[in-house]
Amino acid sequence: MKPPLKQVDSANKHGILLEVVQVLTDLNFIVTKAYISSDGGWFMDGNSHLQIVIVLGSETSFTTMKSVGVTCSTDSTVIELIGTDRPGLLSEVSAVLTHLKCNVLNAEVWTHNTRAAFIVQVTDDESGSAIDDPDRLSIIKQMLSNVLKGSNKAREAKTVVSHGVIHTERRLHQMMLADRDYERGSDAGLDETQRPDVNVVNWYDKDCSVVTIRCKDRPKLLFDTICTLTDMEYVVFHGHVDAEGPEAYQEYCIRHVDGSLVKSDAERQRVIQCIESAIERRVSEGLKLELCTTDRTGLLSDVTRIFRENSLTVTRAEVATRNGKAVNTFYVRDASGYPVDNKIIDSIRKEIGQTILKVKCNPHELIENRQESPTRFLFGGLFKSKSFCNFGLVRSYS
Repeated sequence: MKPPLKQVDSANKHGILLEVVQVLTDLNFIVTKAYISSDGGWFMDGNSHLQIVIVLGSETSFTTMKSVGVTCSTDSTVIELIGTDRPGLLSEVSAVLTHLKCNVLNAEVWTHNTRAAFIVQVTDDESGSAIDDPDRLSIIKQMLSNVLKGSNKAREAKTVVSHGVIHTERRLHQMMLADRDYERGSDAGLDETQRPDVNVVNWYDKDCSVVTIRCKDRPKLLFDTICTLTDMEYVVFHGHVDAEGPEAYQEYCIRHVDGSLVKSDAERQRVIQCIESAIERRVSEGLKLELCTTDRTGLLSDVTRIFRENSLTVTRAEVATRNGKAVNTFYVRDASGYPVDNKIIDSIRKEIGQTILKVKCNPHELIENRQESPTRFLFGGLFKSKSFCNFGLVRSYS
């Protein structure tokens, strides 16, 4: 059975590609192939037109759709935090929110390159409604800012309280990009062999810059790269994505919104670093733990306190409440950098509840040492396939 195929035709404008990918991501679709083409006199006639062809994986299911993607805060308050990461930070933030009588409905936490970003959706513990009292909001901001500033590092910490509708994961990308988490210090400590292979070259005869990306495939990879290119104000005119194997290959023809190509080596390096960081932010380092139990105020604080007391640090977290149930996922590591001790996990599970907290093993990472030319996938499907030029691929699936 062939995987389903979606084709989108739209007037072209900056950000429309991201909107399409964002919708597919929120529906938990797995994109195995994508072809993107717009105006510019290459393949299509007409002005300001975008055509996107996407092949969806056969394992796609609506039943696993998460509610964390888009946060609607008409009845809640959204808190954004960013600062220097350290062991126990999530526990400290959760403890402050509990002390201030804030109930956490949803939260997502990313850590990357010594930085930590939080988006937390809270309500008043007593009323269950949004917190809108200016004095109370000022106290919340001040106390959380004090927690974030607990490190002696020079990088700035920020706390923002808002109301409205946001896309959580895109906002996290924007926060960390603005925070310059792509600037690697001498203590970044990333294994170079695990770093995505990103390259940027100018094709002057085609009047564009070409970005190629090669890395281990995972869900939402397409969203992460398109999100970053869009927020850096680059327009994708043509592209080809292939993620049918353990590795993913992406190639994009881009220009800046002002029509210019990548102008200097400094800009080229910045594009590479920002895309690498966008991919790495979602890498789930550590042991995956899933918690499912009846929700209550202070639950997140209690669970993360137990992690901290057992010398575990949270590298990434997804917290959600559904129909009175807390459904949380944590990725944890030993705070000292050693492998997580199974005895510690057993002890934590006994304290929290064996049926409440479960260990989920991460699938074994398949590493292939490919010996292919670095330009092997450089628009291979885009310029060599006439079927793409006339969208024969679409017809073959119809």
